[in-house]
Amino acid sequence: MSRIGKNPITIPSGVEITVEKNNLVKVKGPKGELFQQVDQDLEVSIEDGELLVKRHTEQKRHKAMHGLYRSLIANMVQGVSEGFTRSLELVGVGYRCTNTGQLLELALGYSHPIYFYVPDEVQLTTKMEKGSNPTVILESNDKQLIGQIAAKIRAFRKPEPYKGKGVRYTGEVIRRKAGKAAAK
Repeated sequence: MSRIGKNPITIPSGVEITVEKNNLVKVKGPKGELFQQVDQDLEVSIEDGELLVKRHTEQKRHKAMHGLYRSLIANMVQGVSEGFTRSLELVGVGYRCTNTGQLLELALGYSHPIYFYVPDEVQLTTKMEKGSNPTVILESNDKQLIGQIAAKIRAFRKPEPYKGKGVRYTGEVIRRKAGKAAAK
C-alpha cells in the first residue's frame, strides 16, 4: 500500500470539495478555486470531513498514480486555504529587479534587461532595500504553477559555484568551489 496515498486529507473549515462522476475534483476556498482530473482507475471519496483516494489493484502503475493524485489534491487543499509563497534573491553586483503590474524586469549582468510576464494567477512583488539583495516574491494558490515560474526566473542566471552570483531561492545553499590553485 502506498504510504502517501493511504493518508487521508483533512478538509479545513472554509474549503469545499466536490467530486464529479468523471473523477473531476474541484476544490474551492478563500484563496480561489482549483480543479484536477483524477485517473479513472482511482476512486475519490469524502467521508466525515476527510478525503480518501483509493485504488482497486496492486499494479505498479496504480500504486504510482495513487500517491501522485493524493499529493496533488492535498496541495490543492493547502493552496486554496493558505496559499504558497516562493521568493528568489538576486545575488550579484548591479543585479536589479522591478515590476510594472505583472511584467518583471530583471537586470542580471547581461547587455540587455530581461522582461518576463508572470501569469495573472500569480501575485508578483519585488523588494529592493539597501544592504540586502533584491528579492522577487511570488504568491499563488497553485503550487505547480508557482514552482514552474520560479524555476523559469531562476534559469535566467543560475547561481554559479565560484562566486555564488545568480538568481537563487531564498535560503538555498550553494556549494562553493575553490578557485584556481597557485602554481608552485
